[in-house]
Amino acid sequence: FDDTIRLWEAQTGQLVRTLEGYTSDVYSVAWSPDGRILASGSFDNTIRLWDAQTGQLLRTLEGHTNVVLSVAWSPDGRRVASGADDCTVRVWDVGTGQLVRALEGHRDTVTAVAWSPDGRTVVSGSLDGTIRLWDAQTGQPLRTLTGHGYSFSIAWSPDGRRVASGSFSGAVLWDAGTGQLVRALEGHTEPAFSVAWSPDGQRVASGSFDRTVRLWDAQTGQLLRTLAGHTGWAYSVAWSPDGRVLASGSSDNTVRLWDAGTGQPLQTLTGHTSSVSSVAWSPDGRRVASGAGDNTVRLWDAQTGQLLRTLEGHTNWVRSIAWLPDGRLVASGAGDNTVRLWDAQTGQPLRTLEGHARPVNSVAWSPDGRLVASGSFDGTICLWDAQTGQLLRTLEIGISVYSVAWSPDGRYLASASEDGIIRLWGVR
Repeated sequence: FDDTIRLWEAQTGQLVRTLEGYTSDVYSVAWSPDGRILASGSFDNTIRLWDAQTGQLLRTLEGHTNVVLSVAWSPDGRRVASGADDCTVRVWDVGTGQLVRALEGHRDTVTAVAWSPDGRTVVSGSLDGTIRLWDAQTGQPLRTLTGHGYSFSIAWSPDGRRVASGSFSGAVLWDAGTGQLVRALEGHTEPAFSVAWSPDGQRVASGSFDRTVRLWDAQTGQLLRTLAGHTGWAYSVAWSPDGRVLASGSSDNTVRLWDAGTGQPLQTLTGHTSSVSSVAWSPDGRRVASGAGDNTVRLWDAQTGQLLRTLEGHTNWVRSIAWLPDGRLVASGAGDNTVRLWDAQTGQPLRTLEGHARPVNSVAWSPDGRLVASGSFDGTICLWDAQTGQLLRTLEIGISVYSVAWSPDGRYLASASEDGIIRLWGVR
C-alpha cells in the first residue's frame, strides 16, 4: 500500500528494483510466462505493464471503473485478464493495449481471475459467491459454480450423509463426509434464506428473498415446483413429519401451508404483526410453531389454521424456534440474546438460557432431547443442558453464526456462519 512494486532476488532476498509511478495502492501483480513483463492492478482502476528488466512502464490499460483486484496472463503471454470492483472481468491485448472483451455477469466485486492451461477459458471468482467460467474467445459464460456465498441456513439430510445450505448464491447440497459440493440448486433470483429436507430425503425445499418457496429433487437437482403467494421474503420453510405439507414464514407477516405434492396453498395463518422468521412442525404434525419480529412465538392448529396459543416473554425479535423431539417443549432464540424453553401445552415459560452477548439466530434440539444448541451473532455456539439450563460448552468461531443443526445420530453439529464456511463439530 506504499504505491510501489518491488522486485526481489529470491536467493539472497536483495531488493533488485522498485517500480514507481502509481499514486494509489497496488492490489495484484503477475509475471508474463517468459518473465519479461510484469502486470499490476491498482486502486486507480488501471492495469500497468512493466519491463521487468529495466523497470520502465510499457503500457497502461484503462477501462475499469473501479479498483482492479486481480490480474492474470494467458499461457501464450498475448493477453491479460483483470478482475475489478466494477463486477467485470476484462481481457486485454498485450501488444496493442486494446480491450478485447468485457465479461459481464457477476453481481459483486471480482476478486480473482485465472486462465485454463490451454488458454481457452477464463475463470473468475466474486463476492457474489459464484465462480464463473468464460470462453476466452467469445466472452460467453460457460458455467457458474455456486455455493460459496454467506450461508444463512443449513439442514442435514435424514440419512446424515448430506447437508443443504441456503446462501447468497442460492441453495447448495454438500457431501457431509468429504465436504465437497455435490450440487447447486439454481433457480432462485435472490438469496436463499432457508432450506429443509423432506422426511424421506428425496426433496429439498428452499425459501428465498425472491418471495418464492421452491421444491427440488435432491438427487438430480431438478426444480420440481415453485410455490408463489407470499408478498414478502420467504424467511423459513419446514416440512410436516409425513412430508405431505410444507410450512413457510415470510416478511409479509404470514405463515402459509402448502400441499407439497401439488404446490397448492392450503392455509394462510395470520396474526403476527411483524415478519415471521422461523416455522417448525410439532413431531406429531398437528401443530405449527412460528417466531416473529413481534417478539412472540405462536402455536397454530395445522388442520384448521386456528391460533392456539401466543407465547410472550422475549423482548426482541424471535429468530428461531424448535420443538423437543417428543413435542412437549418448544425452544426459541431471539434478538434479546436469550434462548427460552416453553411448555408447548400450557404456553408457560420454563427456563431462560442466558450467556450469549448478541442476538441468537438459531436453536436446535439434540435428537435425544437432552441438549439445546444455539448459534449467535456473537460468534459462538452454546450447548445447554435442557434439564438444568446449565451452559455445558461454548464453541467459538469469532464470526456471526447464522444456523446450527444436529446430525440425525446426535454425534455432530453443523454450523453456518458469515464467512460462508459450514463447519462440522464432534460434540459427543
